[in-house]
Amino acid sequence: MSSIYEKYDLKQVINTSGRMTALGVSTPRPEVVQAAMDGMNQYFEMKDLVNKTGEYIARLLDVEGATVVSCASAGIAQSVAAVLVKDSDWLLENLHVTAIENNEIVLPKGHNVNFGAPVGSMVALGGGKLVEAGYANECSADQLAAAITPRTAAILYIKSHHCVQKSMLSVEQAAVVARKHNLPLIVDAAAEEDLHVYYRSGADLVIYSGAKAIEGPTSGLVIGKTQYVEWVKRQTAGIGRAMKVGKEGILGLTCAIEHYLTATKESGAEMVAKMTPFIDALNTLNGVTARVVWDSAGRDIARAEIAFNEGVTGVGTGDLVSQLKQGEYAIYFRGYKANEGIIEADVRSVNADQLNIVYRRISEVLGQEKQA
Repeated sequence: MSSIYEKYDLKQVINTSGRMTALGVSTPRPEVVQAAMDGMNQYFEMKDLVNKTGEYIARLLDVEGATVVSCASAGIAQSVAAVLVKDSDWLLENLHVTAIENNEIVLPKGHNVNFGAPVGSMVALGGGKLVEAGYANECSADQLAAAITPRTAAILYIKSHHCVQKSMLSVEQAAVVARKHNLPLIVDAAAEEDLHVYYRSGADLVIYSGAKAIEGPTSGLVIGKTQYVEWVKRQTAGIGRAMKVGKEGILGLTCAIEHYLTATKESGAEMVAKMTPFIDALNTLNGVTARVVWDSAGRDIARAEIAFNEGVTGVGTGDLVSQLKQGEYAIYFRGYKANEGIIEADVRSVNADQLNIVYRRISEVLGQEKQA
C-alpha cells in the first residue's frame, strides 16, 4: 500500500520550525488518535457532549468552566462575540448587522500581530473593534487604562512569541486594570504550555490551541469563569456555527489534555542535549555560527540560532531558506530574522537523524558538503 506522500504526491517535511499551523502543528500520541477515532464512530447529543466534556476538563484544570472550540483563532472570535452578545438572542443572530456602541476591544499595541492571520480579523469576526494601547515597544498598566472608554467591552492580551516582549505589562497587571474598570480580560495563550497560570492570574477567558503544546487534534480550548464560558458556548448558534468543532476533535482534545497533565515533557535541557551535535557540526562550516538560544516568550524551549555571514558564504539567507524547501525533503526553519542573516531551528519535532539531514543540506546549499 502506498504511503500518504506517494498517494497524493506530497513532499516529506522536516519540521525545525516548531508547532506551526502551516506544517500541521503537531503529531498526537496514539491514545489521542484512538479517542478521536472512537468519537468519529459513535453518535452523541452534541450539546450534551460539549457540556459533559467541558465539565470534565474544568475539573482536570481546576477552573470554573471550559469548552472545546475548533481552534485558538476561533476561540478569540467567539470570546469577543461572547462578551458583546452575552445573553441577547437578537445579537446572537444579528451580530454583524446591528450597530453595537460598546464594542471596543483594547489590547497593547505590541500585541496587534499577525500570527498567520491578523489578530484584528479575529476581533472583527467577533463583532469587536480593535483599540491599541501604548506603543509598539511599550505598554504599561497606565497606558492600557488610558485607552479604556465607556465604549470598551473587554481587554485582550496576546501571550505569544510573535508579540513585542520588552516594556509590556504582565497578564497580572492587565487583570488589575480589568478589575478596576469592571471589564473582562481575554488572554490568547495559543502556544503556551501552562494551562493554569493565566486563569489564576485573573483572566476571565483563556484560549489555547489544542494542537500545539497539548498535542491534540486540530482544536482549541477556552477556559475561564462560568458565565463567560457559557456565553462562548452560546456562539455555536451564532458566528460559532461556521467554526464548529466535531465530536472527534472534542474527544481527542479531552484525551490529549488528560495525558498532557501527567506526561513527562521534554525539557529545555534535553533539547540542548539533542541539538548540541548539530550545533557543533554547523560551526565547522565557513561563515556559519550556531548557538543555543531560549524562547523569547519565556517558555522552557531551547532552539539553535544559526547566523550566516553572507559575505563569506556567498549565499543570501533568504535564498538558503528557499532552497532548503526544494530538496528531497522540505526543510522548514523559524525564519523571522532571515533578513538579518539569522534563522532558528526548533528541535522538538525532529530526531538526530533528521538533524543530520538538515546539516548536510545546509552544507550542500553553501557548497561546503565536502567538509561534512
